[in-house]
Amino acid sequence: MTKKIQFTLDYNIDVEDHLEKNYPEMTDYRILNQALDARGANRGKVPRYTYNIEILLAGEQFEAVQEKFVNVGPFTNIPIIIGAGPGGLFCALRLADFGVNSIVIERGDRAHSRMLHIAKFWRYGVFDAENNVCYGEGGAGLFSDGKLITRIKSPFVQYVMNRFVDFGAPKETAYISNPHLGSNKIRGLINKMTDFLRERGTVVRYNTRVDRLIIENGEVIGVELNNGEKLYSKYIVLATGHSAKEIYVHLDDLKVEMKQKDFAVGVRIEHPRELIDQIQYGDFKGQDLGAARYRLSYEDSFSKKGTYSFCMCPGGYVLSSGTETNGIVVNGMSNYARNSRWSNAALVVSVKAGIDFESSKLLGGLNFQHKIEEKAFEASKQNASGKELPAQTLLEFMENKISSNNTLNKTSAPSGLVKTSIREILPTFVTKHLENALLKFDESLKGFISDKAVLIAPETRTSSPVTILRDKVSLESTSHHGLFPCGEGAGHAGGITSAAVDGVKIAMSLIKKEKGFDP
Repeated sequence: MTKKIQFTLDYNIDVEDHLEKNYPEMTDYRILNQALDARGANRGKVPRYTYNIEILLAGEQFEAVQEKFVNVGPFTNIPIIIGAGPGGLFCALRLADFGVNSIVIERGDRAHSRMLHIAKFWRYGVFDAENNVCYGEGGAGLFSDGKLITRIKSPFVQYVMNRFVDFGAPKETAYISNPHLGSNKIRGLINKMTDFLRERGTVVRYNTRVDRLIIENGEVIGVELNNGEKLYSKYIVLATGHSAKEIYVHLDDLKVEMKQKDFAVGVRIEHPRELIDQIQYGDFKGQDLGAARYRLSYEDSFSKKGTYSFCMCPGGYVLSSGTETNGIVVNGMSNYARNSRWSNAALVVSVKAGIDFESSKLLGGLNFQHKIEEKAFEASKQNASGKELPAQTLLEFMENKISSNNTLNKTSAPSGLVKTSIREILPTFVTKHLENALLKFDESLKGFISDKAVLIAPETRTSSPVTILRDKVSLESTSHHGLFPCGEGAGHAGGITSAAVDGVKIAMSLIKKEKGFDP
């Protein structure tokens, strides 16, 4: 039986030397977790790593968690999965593992072709409504930090990690906590995954949009595509992501049971990476500690609203990630190496359903988001070409002014920036909470408020503005049998891993419903 140990070392102590000295009987080892504690580094305290390590003795082997699958055979009705993001693809993958073919319908193109459309948009402003940062093979997760961190507790988390490794992720992804792949590695994995699915008999239809669900006697029995073609099945998995506005409108028209949910909006804050490294590491900056990270939060004592950092991308990029021609949205991304010259994070303020936007309309949150995105586009169009992202220096924002000098610091954003007052784009309660929170953040991270920092707006798509209600056991819509809401867009996940796990859970529910098989 292997032995698991934990210890802490200064950052510059070689872990293998330590193990060989203290565990001479060891024949091999693997790192389960390596956590950097750089607190106090900016005051001269030596950064330290805490390791959780599994070691082998003579005759032992590392235990690999390998699931065995039973071929349950095809369904009478082939499941139709709408969306080839993490939720949809992992639903199809889990079904394929049990010998069940499915049809995956994706409105956008394959990842490599999708990249060409996105590059044209960032560089020239040529927008493709079906191929952008949110739509296309891999979904929005293809343009993120590629973190596989999740707070959910599910036995399927291990399955998801194992399958990522099967398709090319580093082996340690299967056993370390908080793995990070980066956007560039995620794209390669998704290509291999869909190739595997197609080889196994799954039909993946790209550049094909589902325009409506086909309803009969209150049940969903199929879908109608943008070319007029109709496909029928009693298993429709809805995994369209949190940006498919027209799907929410269609579901509302069909009276599919949904409810409003809270979300958050704000900005991306971008600093030079070396500044964040200096703030966090002090004199230890540049000592092979990786790009520095931070996590910030503040709750206003009067309003009880939270302002917090989200999706921090050390050594990353700020991206234009809108899905409509008349709206601008920003997001952050890092590659595996996290080696760009900038670091960014979302700074967002909580938005309460029924308080900050009207509760009389189910899609009030969606309209709230769109109005902000539209204002951002109008500001960009007025002051530039419409593709540039509205931005101002952090000091200008704090002083509530726009200087006569229209130049901004160099940025990671491939779309470029245009100087704009953030207060003209975001609601007053958001900018006021941001201002108050930033003062607090600067107390904990001295130098965070800097003339080198830029605020870029707006960050509006932190999560879905609604939850599509479903049965807790079958995961089927509470109002429309045959419809299985899945992932982040349905309000049941947040991030790559939890969306993938949700897809797996729905696949298992379908298998149980069709075959009575419940391993």
